[in-house]
Amino acid sequence: MAVIKHKHQRVAVFIDTQNIYHSAKNLYKAKVNFGKLVEDVVAGRKLIRAQAYVITSEAGDEQSFFEALGKAGIETKTKDLQVFSSGAKKADWDVGLAVDALTVAPKVDTVILIAGDGDFVPLVDALKIQYACQVEVVSFGRSTSSKLREVADEFIDLDEDYKKYLIRPKSRRGGKLQIIKGSSKK
Repeated sequence: MAVIKHKHQRVAVFIDTQNIYHSAKNLYKAKVNFGKLVEDVVAGRKLIRAQAYVITSEAGDEQSFFEALGKAGIETKTKDLQVFSSGAKKADWDVGLAVDALTVAPKVDTVILIAGDGDFVPLVDALKIQYACQVEVVSFGRSTSSKLREVADEFIDLDEDYKKYLIRPKSRRGGKLQIIKGSSKK
C-alpha cells in the first residue's frame, strides 16, 4: 500500500522518548534532536498534536530538556520513575501513549509513532483497523521490533541518515553540544 502524504493531511505524533533516547545513546553515544525529527516526519502536513512521553529521573534534572521540547512545539507528559522496595526500577509510558493515540485517532488521518518497541504492534493494528489511520513508525532500525516495522504502513529508519537527528557533546570539558551534520549515506 502506498503511503499518502499531502499538506491537508492531519497528523499526530507520539514519541516514546525513553526508547528513542536510549537507542541513540547505545547505538551512537548521542542525543536526539527531537524538534528536527518531528519537523521532518510531519513533512509539511497539518500537525494536530505532538506529544513526548518522558520519565523524570531521581535527580530531576530534565527541565532544560522539557523546555527544548516545548520550544519545538512538542507537549510533554511526565511520569516519575518508580522505585520499588527491592531496588527494581520501572519507567514506561506504553499504556498512556496508546490511550492518547487511540483518543486522538478519530481526529487525524495519520499517526506517527516515534518508537521501536514491539509492544506497540496491537496499537498500530487498532489504529489501522478501527480508525482507518495511516500509521508511520519512525525509529532506529537496528533497535526496532521487526513485527512493528512489518505492521506499519511506513517505517522510517533513522539509522539510514542518523547524523541528521543526533546531538553529541563537543568535549567533556566545555560541555557544549554539537549537532552532527551530514548524512551517513555516501
